[in-house]
Amino acid sequence: MPGAVIRKGETAPSSEKAKLGFRQLFDDESSTYTYLLWDTETKDAILVDPVDIQVDRDLKVAQEELGLNVVYGVNTHAHADHITGTGLLKQKVSGLQSIISKESGAMADLHISAGDKIAFGSRYLEARHTPGHTAGCLSYVLDDESLVLTGDTMLILGCGRTDFQGGSAETLYESVHSQLFSLPDDCVVYPAHDYKGRTSSKIGDEKANNPRLGGGKKKEEFVEIMNNLGLAYPKKIDVAVPANMRCGVPDVE
Repeated sequence: MPGAVIRKGETAPSSEKAKLGFRQLFDDESSTYTYLLWDTETKDAILVDPVDIQVDRDLKVAQEELGLNVVYGVNTHAHADHITGTGLLKQKVSGLQSIISKESGAMADLHISAGDKIAFGSRYLEARHTPGHTAGCLSYVLDDESLVLTGDTMLILGCGRTDFQGGSAETLYESVHSQLFSLPDDCVVYPAHDYKGRTSSKIGDEKANNPRLGGGKKKEEFVEIMNNLGLAYPKKIDVAVPANMRCGVPDVE
């Protein structure tokens, strides 16, 4: 089975899990991390949060360097700071399908919700609904809970903003505490962005040290912090969000 979406309540096929292949890629312009994950035996792979201007690089790594079969282009949410690469990936890779949350309202080949699993070879990511940055945010937990792709919901010692796209500070706090801080302390956190050269964290470190969400911060304290960030209007939001609602298509003929 190259790839499949296993809906909540359905049983994932029982087979011995192959070793996971993992590559973290970076877009300097938007400070976005794209994640390439694959089954090292079947070579079936997925790309999570691809960036349009990096699609050729991503495919060079996946196909030419590693010999992978990329079956899905996946988004954690409809981004506001870059255009997703899923539209271009669909054009360049025969049979590749795009995936995003049903709650995002964005176009995609497949829509998923909390508890659904994205399978590639013998491995899978399970979706957790973690709204707050946007109403449609998902975080993706690896089958053995050794890592989580948190999108913009939780960053390294930070979190995504909550003042647009249906965002809510109260909701984000609840998402992090119920869906992310409930993971094992040694679960590695891989966010969609970092602006200081950091590549990963761990759930235990974020619970203890995240200045917005950790260290026993109360919801009221978090809301106060988020309401007083004074952030500038995102530079690319008026171009990126409409395009990302169309699976990365910049304009409609």
